Amino acid sequence: MSLEVGQMAPDFEAKNENGEVVKLSSLRGKKVVLYFYPKDNTPTCTTQSCNLRDNHRALLKAGYVVLGVSSDSERSHRNFIKKQSLPFSLISDPEQQVQKLYGVWGEKTTFGKTYIGTIRTTFVIDEKGKITEIIQKVDSKNHTAQILK
Repeated sequence: MSLEVGQMAPDFEAKNENGEVVKLSSLRGKKVVLYFYPKDNTPTCTTQSCNLRDNHRALLKAGYVVLGVSSDSERSHRNFIKKQSLPFSLISDPEQQVQKLYGVWGEKTTFGKTYIGTIRTTFVIDEKGKITEIIQKVDSKNHTAQILK
């Protein structure tokens, strides 16, 4: 991974589930949980997203804005948000531009098969836009605890 704690988080512009442009730099002054996950409505991704949903008040209280990013379409994100009652936005990155910018689009192995895809990773970003933590070994069932520790 090319990004490191202490570096400025790369700025990006991408559309959320409603087609609205989200620009990371417009969130300066707020802490951001930027989590990258492989696919909507898959078991581990759903567990991770629902853990963040179930603990969203604690994250808000700690000053965080939560944004999820995957290659799924805006429509897929809308359906995922509705089905799981997610209280935060999901960024649609079908060309993997944001994922490549953050170094989370790459080779991975699942069930013995090697392929290119989204490497589940979370970036915790401070109010000034600096990366304060990179969580590469995401515990999907306890992800909020990893962030708030």
